[in-house]
Amino acid sequence: MPHQRLIRRTLAVFLAMAATAAVVGCSHPSSSSSSSRVSLRLGYLTRITHAPALVGITDGLFTRQLGPKVNLATQPFSQGTEEVTALLSGQLDAAYIGPNPVFNAWQRSGGKAIKIVSGAASGGTSMVVKPGINSAQDLRGKTVADPALGGTQDVSLRDWLAKNGLNTNTQGGGDVSIKPTTPESAIVQQFVSNQIDGAIDSAPFDVQLIKAGGVRLWSDPNTITVLVVRQEFQAAHPDVVAALLRAQVEANDKIVRDPAGAAQSANTALSHALGKGLEPDVLTASFQETTFTNDPGMASLRDQVAKAVAIGLLKPLDINGLFDQIPLNAVLVASGQPQVAA
Repeated sequence: MPHQRLIRRTLAVFLAMAATAAVVGCSHPSSSSSSSRVSLRLGYLTRITHAPALVGITDGLFTRQLGPKVNLATQPFSQGTEEVTALLSGQLDAAYIGPNPVFNAWQRSGGKAIKIVSGAASGGTSMVVKPGINSAQDLRGKTVADPALGGTQDVSLRDWLAKNGLNTNTQGGGDVSIKPTTPESAIVQQFVSNQIDGAIDSAPFDVQLIKAGGVRLWSDPNTITVLVVRQEFQAAHPDVVAALLRAQVEANDKIVRDPAGAAQSANTALSHALGKGLEPDVLTASFQETTFTNDPGMASLRDQVAKAVAIGLLKPLDINGLFDQIPLNAVLVASGQPQVAA
């Protein structure tokens, strides 16, 4: 009899488990529902023009806004072109990235891979040269560097030279030789050792070039960093994207409200990613030359597309629809801030 009672109890438990499994199997919860966890893989570059990402990581803004049911994995990159590869191959879900790599991703995917969901920063980029170089013509026959062929700084530099009557090509020839150089710390080293006569780069590297004896020839005020998400991820997890945007807005709010504290948070993130932070004067100057904004600046982006097309680094491209402003504006309205236009 005890054995029969055990069999009956075991059978009852089994039937209860089977019924529960049937209920679960017949339901179709979204991947963002309360019964499942979502993984968000977020990329960023290790430079001050990506400070919203750096601040968000150090201060826990992303993890707090995303909540316990989202597994956040952040990944530092050295170039936006590497981020594009990761986005298009499905290895990243979202990324802080420069405009020209975004244009390439938009074009290569036929407008189906990613969307800009927020701005992050503008400016923070300068052409720094050796003393005695006072104009574009003074660079004729000289060598200058930038972070990557087809990158945002590369397009800006080639456009500026072309408008000043100087030819370049992607092989490093022409009136001015352009030398894409990675890692960007090597640009500073080559400048110090007189292997190059100047470079265009973004904070903190342009500031380090000036500290090494360089002179700022001109600055680029255009959009330098935006936040993008894969369209597939956004469609599946709009609530996660909204939480990511709340953290982005919160990070920029801190940068405006407490620039010194934000700078220290950004430097902490750089220290963790690179093993070393920035010197205090470089850190301060980098923040001062950069404008942090949630507006991606569509006029600036269209201007940058036109430049890339004009110098032959991008085929004609329509970026209408690239920026989905609806989720960001919902966050901005909820926080009492003005909306941005597409």
